[in-house]
Amino acid sequence: MTVSRPSSSRLSASRVALAGGIALSSVVLLSGTAFAHVSVQPQGEAAKGGYATVNIKVPNERDNASTVKVEVNFPLDHPLASVMPQPVPGWKAEVTRSKLSKPLELHGKKINEAVSKVTWTADGSKIGPGQFQQFPLSLGRLPEDADELVIKAIQTYDNKDVVRWIEEQKEGAEEPQFPAPVLKLSAASDDHHGGAAAPSASASADDKAGHEDETASHKETAAADSSDTTARILGVLGILIGVAGVAFGVLAGRRRSL
Repeated sequence: MTVSRPSSSRLSASRVALAGGIALSSVVLLSGTAFAHVSVQPQGEAAKGGYATVNIKVPNERDNASTVKVEVNFPLDHPLASVMPQPVPGWKAEVTRSKLSKPLELHGKKINEAVSKVTWTADGSKIGPGQFQQFPLSLGRLPEDADELVIKAIQTYDNKDVVRWIEEQKEGAEEPQFPAPVLKLSAASDDHHGGAAAPSASASADDKAGHEDETASHKETAAADSSDTTARILGVLGILIGVAGVAFGVLAGRRRSL
């Protein structure tokens, strides 16, 4: 029996199967990290003219370094009179206020200063490789004449690397490499309180708000863990599909050559 060599068309089929499998595996594996940048996520509604609780979500994008400092900057063209960080274990928060060129009016009072920056510095904790941390904030009163707030962030690692998440999205353009976090604002609600109540002097109200923030944070963490698990499962499936494609192409070539 004469054994013929695989024809060029059969070799091409095998190569196509191999390339397809590798490409599919790469796309699926990379899908889990494509959106690993600093972001701002409202807990509930962030309505114009109201108050909101948001999480600044900071993933660690380094394999050999940990995040030790996070700085978020608020726009002064749409100033916020109240920005209050929720305590995060292992992190020290510092609020910076700046003088306004045009005073704000809040609850019948004129406000000459607004929060321009909040900085979290590691104090016994870090964001290690493969981890993320959420930094909750209470914001208010949100502007009524804007559809979104661009909150630029700066992330510092313990190896002195600094990543500036400050690039604004241009309409019709691709997402920039280091996009600034954006808080989308919904239409004004009737009570002007958005997704969170305005700050209150009542201790019971503070306790309730803290409990709601903690519950929302747990839900967000669970959702993120679920997303990461799904990405890993899809990645494994992509690899298996790629291997199966290669095997099918090789076997098909051998059978036809016999």
